[in-house]
Amino acid sequence: MIITENRYIDKEKSWLAFNFRVLQEAADERVPLLDRMRFLGIFSNNLDEFFRVRYAAIRRLSLAGETAEKILGGITSQKLLKEITEIVIDQQSESLRILSNIEKELENQNVYIINETEISKEQESFVKDFFIQKVSPALVTIILNDLAEFPLLKDTSGYLAIKLVMKPKETSSILEKIKIKKEIRYAVIEIPKTINRFVVLPSVNEKQHIILLDDLIRYNLHNIFNIFDYESISAHMIKITRDAQLELDSDLNKSFIEKISSSVKDRRIGEPVRFIYDQTIDKDTLKFFLRNMEIDAKESIIPGGRYHNRRDYMDFPNLGRYDLLYKTNLPLPVEGLSLEGSILKKIEQKDYLVNAPYQSFSYIIKFLREAALDPKVSAIKITLYRLAKNSQIVSSLINAAKNGKKVTVQIELQARFDEASNISYAEQMQTEGIELIFGVKGLKVHSKVCLIERIDDGKLKRYGIISTGNFNESTAQVYTDVTLFTAHQQILKDVSKVFEFFQINYRVYRYKHLIVSPHYTRIRFNRLIDREILNASLGKPAFLKLKMNSLSDNKMIDKLYEASRAGVKIQLIIRGICSLIAGVKGMSENIEAISIVDNYLEHSRVYIFCNNNEPEVYISSADFMTRNLDTRVEITCPIYDEGIKKELIDTFDIGWKGNVKVRYHSEKLDNKYRMRGDNPIFRAQLETYNYYRDKIEVVAEKV
Repeated sequence: MIITENRYIDKEKSWLAFNFRVLQEAADERVPLLDRMRFLGIFSNNLDEFFRVRYAAIRRLSLAGETAEKILGGITSQKLLKEITEIVIDQQSESLRILSNIEKELENQNVYIINETEISKEQESFVKDFFIQKVSPALVTIILNDLAEFPLLKDTSGYLAIKLVMKPKETSSILEKIKIKKEIRYAVIEIPKTINRFVVLPSVNEKQHIILLDDLIRYNLHNIFNIFDYESISAHMIKITRDAQLELDSDLNKSFIEKISSSVKDRRIGEPVRFIYDQTIDKDTLKFFLRNMEIDAKESIIPGGRYHNRRDYMDFPNLGRYDLLYKTNLPLPVEGLSLEGSILKKIEQKDYLVNAPYQSFSYIIKFLREAALDPKVSAIKITLYRLAKNSQIVSSLINAAKNGKKVTVQIELQARFDEASNISYAEQMQTEGIELIFGVKGLKVHSKVCLIERIDDGKLKRYGIISTGNFNESTAQVYTDVTLFTAHQQILKDVSKVFEFFQINYRVYRYKHLIVSPHYTRIRFNRLIDREILNASLGKPAFLKLKMNSLSDNKMIDKLYEASRAGVKIQLIIRGICSLIAGVKGMSENIEAISIVDNYLEHSRVYIFCNNNEPEVYISSADFMTRNLDTRVEITCPIYDEGIKKELIDTFDIGWKGNVKVRYHSEKLDNKYRMRGDNPIFRAQLETYNYYRDKIEVVAEKV
């Protein structure tokens, strides 16, 4: 019997709690100083995307005049917006405090972040020359008073709001001098994004100095505005965030790629949803900008510190101070799988799993490179969602096309904030003769699969990879994801059907092995949980071990509550949103839910079902979110190889044992750390690396 009225945590507040976990890493004195700066940048970048997407969506409901209480779980959109803004203001305040502490600790390491008032005589000539040679040619400066139309400020840039108090005109009358109201001119300077925001200055007495580009510009304000006869000048940073929703037009004469491209361009004029300003700004300056930018109380107006766009702290210079950074663990090889021999021959013999970044992403590149050159490979099919800036994946696919392979690419043009990049890659691949598929109407393609078709002695043989993460060699360095390499013909026949669905999507295909959204995932997961419920009722062993990014679908949460009440033991490792409330008597007392936030971003989805102590294990591109279950093309793949199955269970259990970077999910959203007690320190990500390292060492000893 459920004894609580509150059954779900609001997903937006839960997401903000996740982002606060990132901020906790910035505050953690056990984290190296320069990595703490990086976490501050990640926190800020996450918050930008939150406002552009999540906050903007709620705001649209609010402006549409809908209470949306049913959609938002019993709270009005207006009230939720107000509560979110209050949480964000508190978090922003905390982030400023953390930044101040980090800067003080850096000074203890002889690293100084200075402003324009602290530039020494020795540094003065460097700063002036740097400004003239590098900064001044890149500056966009606009005088605002006499413009017929206020310029559009981009939400990807930071700006300095400039106030010039002009000198009064000369007059002989004392009375006239008293009556003359001083003229004020306003201007705005866009801080260039083409120059690193952190300018490293010449060292002085073994002390390393950094000045932010904002302050370097402040130092040179007179150089910029010397044509004006002013008596005072001030500069305060402002930043705007806009609604990032894409509005696709219905022009039948335009191709889909043209519509997406046009919509991405229109995003720059999206409605403002957040305005952040330096709280020391003069009231009249703030009022001038708010009025002319048509920003009012409907938007989230947030007072901040001297600097915004702190996502740039992700690229804070390392200064050669590797003692202030996490030690880099080189990716390990996969036992039995070589980057030198034929990877296809190895896969033909057995399945392999790559767990990046603990193990090398290079196996995926090798897989495609070999297929591109193999004369017996006739076709390559792949889904692409997010790609690296200079993608080796795309390079490999183009190489395959040049070698006469039939290459088919399903590329998701609506991958949030990667639309422009994907459009560019799509045009590049199209030019090289690669067949492109732009998805299924109404469904994003979020699955991550690649299929190779090879003709040997007149017979078709398939090879494939199925992953929880994007085919992106850049994010693979920091995102934990697992990728299955397989020649299991029945699984790959199902993968082939998925590609058929992309092209003939009015048909609903049946799959014997894969679980595919939007048609089957919810049903199959429910059945797998129901089996655990039945086993628990029969007194048999029953448990669920589920690792995912987010859990917010209320129906799936209700099913987990049902399993808990039946006695199924449930362990949840959820990095981000968790709308489930764990540990409530009569509802969820058999559920524990934790989050791991550490040096790597936990991204893999692994689902383990007890099945009366004969575990069934799946890897998936899908979280337990409504969109993954019902409105996206997702693939969940069973693991049949017993060694890989054990490996996934082992690494889940390693994560579960963590007691350093682990917080509990709770209704209070307080991010309480799991206490160690008398147990030794057990850092899950480090122990996962050690797990794979030890496996390699054991094999080496046997050899």
